[in-house]
Amino acid sequence: MPLLNRFTHLQIIFCFLISNLALNAQTGSFVYGDVLPDAPELSARGSYAVGVRTLDFVNKGQADVLNSKNGIDPIYDRPLKVEVWYPAQLATGAQETVIYNEVMGTAHDSLRPLTPFTFKGRAFRDAAPLTTNGSFPLLVVSHGYVGSRYLMTYLTENLASKGYVVVAIDHTDSTFKDASPFPSTLVNRAKDISFVLNQTVNLGRAGDKNFLEGLVDSENIGIIGYSMGGYGVLNVAGAGYSDGLVGFFSGMSGGSKAIVDLAMSNPDFPKADPRIKAVVAFAPWGMERGIWDAEGLKGLKVPTFLIAGSQDDISGYEKGIKAIFIGAVNADRYLLTYKNARHNVAPNPPPVEALAPGLHIDEYYRYAEPSWDERKINNVNQHFLTAFLGIHLKQKDYSKFLELQENSNEKDWTGFKPRSSTGMELLHARPTP
Repeated sequence: MPLLNRFTHLQIIFCFLISNLALNAQTGSFVYGDVLPDAPELSARGSYAVGVRTLDFVNKGQADVLNSKNGIDPIYDRPLKVEVWYPAQLATGAQETVIYNEVMGTAHDSLRPLTPFTFKGRAFRDAAPLTTNGSFPLLVVSHGYVGSRYLMTYLTENLASKGYVVVAIDHTDSTFKDASPFPSTLVNRAKDISFVLNQTVNLGRAGDKNFLEGLVDSENIGIIGYSMGGYGVLNVAGAGYSDGLVGFFSGMSGGSKAIVDLAMSNPDFPKADPRIKAVVAFAPWGMERGIWDAEGLKGLKVPTFLIAGSQDDISGYEKGIKAIFIGAVNADRYLLTYKNARHNVAPNPPPVEALAPGLHIDEYYRYAEPSWDERKINNVNQHFLTAFLGIHLKQKDYSKFLELQENSNEKDWTGFKPRSSTGMELLHARPTP
C-alpha cells in the first residue's frame, strides 16, 4: 500500500476510534456530572452518598392569571412537584444509581411532540437520610422556560454529595409537559421559589416526622436559577421588577395586576429573605426587555454569582446579563463568561435521543452549545459553584479559586489543570460604598 494511502487509512481508523470513544463517553459508562480528564479541582463529587425523593406541594390561593378577565384573577391551588437530593446513608452494597424519566419536546407543539426518554443518575431513590452529621444548607433550583426539575442533575447530585439539601422545582405551566402562555411564568416564578423554600424549611423542622426532619439548615440557604429561573431568583433575592414589566404583564394577561407585588415601586415589595446567603443565576432573562432598571437592581444585596455565554441570543450579554452584573451595585458579585457560548450554560448534555435523525434541531440545542462541550461546562460550573457556595454557606476557605486573573487565556486559573482554563472570563465587583 502506498505511504499516502496508508496514512489516510490510519487517519480514518483513528477518527473512527475517537468518535466511538466519544460516543461511549456520552452513552455508556459516562453519567451526567462525571468528571472529564481536564475537570477542575472542585468539580469532583463530594464524600456523601446521595439520596433522591420526589415530593408534591400545593401553594393554595394563587392568582390564576391565565384566566384573568377585566383585571380580575380567579383563585386556584397551584400544584408544584419537586425533586430532593440529600446526603444519605446507604446499606452495604447499595449502589448510587437512579433512572430519571424525562421528555423531549414541548406540550401543544405539533412540530416538537413530547417524546419520553430516560437517563441515568448517581443517586439512590428513597434512601434513608444521613442523620448523624447535623443539618445541611438548603439549595433551591429553578429551571428555564421550558424545562424541568431534571434539567441540571449533573449539578444537583454533585452539590448534594458535598453536603447540601438540593430541591429542584417543576414549575407548573413552564415544563416540557405543560408549557402554557408566558404570563404564568412571569408572575409565578419568584413566588414558586419562595414557596418551595419555605415549605422545605418547614419540613426540616424538628418534630415534623418526615425524611427532612433535622436535615435542613434553615439559616443557610442558596437559590439557583437558569434563564427564567435566573429571572426568578434575582427577584427573590431583592431585585424588584420594573414598572415597565408591570405594564407589559398587564397588557398580555387580561389586565391582571398580580405582578405588582414583585415590583420595586411597590412599598410592600418583599425584601430579600435574610436566610438567603448566596444567589446563582445562569443566563438570567429579562434585562434586555426592561425587566429591571437601576433602582430594581439596587435591591440585590446578597452575594451573587452570574454565569453567561458571551453570545447569548436569548437573554443577551452586553445589554443583558453583563448589564445586570454592572447594575447590581449593592451586591458582592461575580460574572463567569464562557467565550462564544450562547444560552445553554446550565443544562445537562444532550440526551442520546436528541441525536436521532429527523428530530427538530432545537431538541439538540435545548442542551448543547455550538462552540463548547457541554460536559466541560458542567465540570466548570460544578467547580465554581462549589467554591462560591462553600464560602457563603459553609464558611470554607475557597477564596483562592475565585481570586483569579480576569482572562483565562493569560494564565492557568487556580484549580485548573495546565492549559485547560482557556476561553473564559471571571469578573468580580464589590458593593459600591
